[in-house]
Amino acid sequence: MHVPDGFINAPVSAAAGVAAAGAVAAALRGARRELDERTAPLAGLVAAFVFAVQMLNFPVAAGTSGHLLGGALAAILVGPWTGVLCIAVVLLMQGVLFADGGLTALGVNITVMGVVTVVTAYALFRGLVLVLPRTRRSVTVASFAAALVSVPAAAVAFTLLYAIGGTTDVPVGRVLTAMVGVHVLIGIGEAVITTLTVGAVIAVRPDLVYGARGLTAPLRLRVDGALVDAAPAAPAAPAQGSPRKLWIGGVVTALVLAGFVSFYASASPDGLEKVAADQGIDARTEEHAAAGSPLADYGVRDVADARLSGGLAGVVGVGATLAVGTAAFRVVRRRRARAEAEAA
Repeated sequence: MHVPDGFINAPVSAAAGVAAAGAVAAALRGARRELDERTAPLAGLVAAFVFAVQMLNFPVAAGTSGHLLGGALAAILVGPWTGVLCIAVVLLMQGVLFADGGLTALGVNITVMGVVTVVTAYALFRGLVLVLPRTRRSVTVASFAAALVSVPAAAVAFTLLYAIGGTTDVPVGRVLTAMVGVHVLIGIGEAVITTLTVGAVIAVRPDLVYGARGLTAPLRLRVDGALVDAAPAAPAAPAQGSPRKLWIGGVVTALVLAGFVSFYASASPDGLEKVAADQGIDARTEEHAAAGSPLADYGVRDVADARLSGGLAGVVGVGATLAVGTAAFRVVRRRRARAEAEAA
């Protein structure tokens, strides 16, 4: 759902940019409460993983594909404030290095794909976790629902911006119907990916999943051939082991997805591209300012082999996103540590 330059007029794009900058500034402050020495490197990993999975477009209808937005996944794994920053880093790297998502539309994309998805997903996630049994399974169920709803919510947000500042005269009702219809389907894919990823991390390091903190699965004992819940025990202390193995496994997974699996992704236009072409809202699309980038369109210039070109671009993207994200989150963490030291 990367909005290119030319879909939304300059005043509304500028206003969205101001809103996005304010959201990122607030997230920088909020992330200080979410990040510690163990989770700061993992936040960079989440950004790199989202970048990698966004390269894996999956078919959702005839001639249409979708890809992960990642807001729900990031919020549940590392917290909502940090989640906004993760998606902002991904969108910045995609826009600057790969000419994916307009530079003048960067504020629009951060607002729609970062802020709206994170806020919608995490609000629904927390609400469901509060009413469901306090188990790890509840986290995965809530993750599915939150991710599913976050994608059409982003489609609605784009439509609202289009209604205010669209550069074409397509009726808003038609845009809304088309956008929500296709993005509900994409939301199913988003929900599956989010649930599988959150479940995999919970299985190995539940203490590192922000949305699973304080939740434990009840111990079940077999009594006279039947399984019964044991009496609740005192909450177990969070695991204090190094997350290095998880970090290494995540990096390797992201590199494999971006460097190899991405070659087999669907080549069909994504939901927004398809709706834009069908409804005519792409009539004033502008050429990307970074169209001359050596990595534009997720390929390496002068590398003729498509598989090698795309794979190298994916690996570079994962590495760059990981480096920028990790550095940024470490800075946030150090500011928190400095503030705590001054307060003491």
